[in-house]
Amino acid sequence: MAALKRHVGGFLARHQDKLWWFHSSYSLLLGAGVAWLGTRHFAYLRVAVFHVAFIWLSSLALPSLSRWQRLPDAWRRRLRLLINYFQRNFYQQLLFFILPIYYLSATWGAANMVFVFLVAANAVLATLDIVYDRWLSPAWSVLSAFFAFNLFACVHIMLPIIWRLRNSQALLLGALLALAAFASFTFARRGPERRGRWGRVLTAALLLAAIAGPGRSLVPPAPLRLLGGVFGTGLDSQLRELSGRLASLPPKTRLRVYALTAVLAPLGLKDRVGHRWFWNGRLVYASPFFRLHGGRKNGFRLWTFHTLDIDRPTDVLHVDVVTEGGQLIGRAGIRAAYH
Repeated sequence: MAALKRHVGGFLARHQDKLWWFHSSYSLLLGAGVAWLGTRHFAYLRVAVFHVAFIWLSSLALPSLSRWQRLPDAWRRRLRLLINYFQRNFYQQLLFFILPIYYLSATWGAANMVFVFLVAANAVLATLDIVYDRWLSPAWSVLSAFFAFNLFACVHIMLPIIWRLRNSQALLLGALLALAAFASFTFARRGPERRGRWGRVLTAALLLAAIAGPGRSLVPPAPLRLLGGVFGTGLDSQLRELSGRLASLPPKTRLRVYALTAVLAPLGLKDRVGHRWFWNGRLVYASPFFRLHGGRKNGFRLWTFHTLDIDRPTDVLHVDVVTEGGQLIGRAGIRAAYH
């Protein structure tokens, strides 16, 4: 029995890196399944509160654990690996769940796609066991920023879905919680002088204030998303349907153009949205903001119109659907005909 134990232990010691990389591949596949779930069942976000709480509290306990002299070094390392294992799994579930929600709310070609790529990179990083255990977890400053960003991303989605807050309110509260998380990590670790700690917290506060303020357009307004947009020359206000549908704009004419967009939002969610008309890249009309009511199967329909002087076959019109806080929900476009 002892010989078998030594043989198994030696095998695991020799091939532990390969086994961890195999587990990372398995975690990535599992994450794809969680991402599929994220497009269909928002209710999971209620459970995510406990995941976030565990990661936060267990992370703050790690510095004390490393100084706990009553526990042998070998057991401290094992306990740290166990905590990291649960943290990675919770990160994976959270990030792969919210990833498709952010993706559907973002707009290709817009700045808010960068935020989606960051969430995706963090989700993949959480599946890489060796990278997380050996490089991310011991690097306390990096781990602090990693948790603060992911907390912000989760809270920004949770609040509109669970508590029906507007995206602008969710941005502000998400930034405040992320700052609190970063500060708690910073002051939980011994080593840096207090002046250095306050400098890091101040830097984080300025960065989060920029994101929640003038940089809010960088964050997709999840869970709002654009279902589609069409253009026409008229509108039936009772049916809320366009007439004279346009596949392209006729050149050499002055034309009143109507834009009709549909925005999907969860039941009970209320926000304010509007249109921004851009003609050849220049803002020509900004509509008032209208109250959006979520829960409609075909989306909340918003229509506006503007008169255009179409001169060249290269003229381009695109209409941005934005929240009152300035976040881009989606974009619909149409070009002038070439003949």
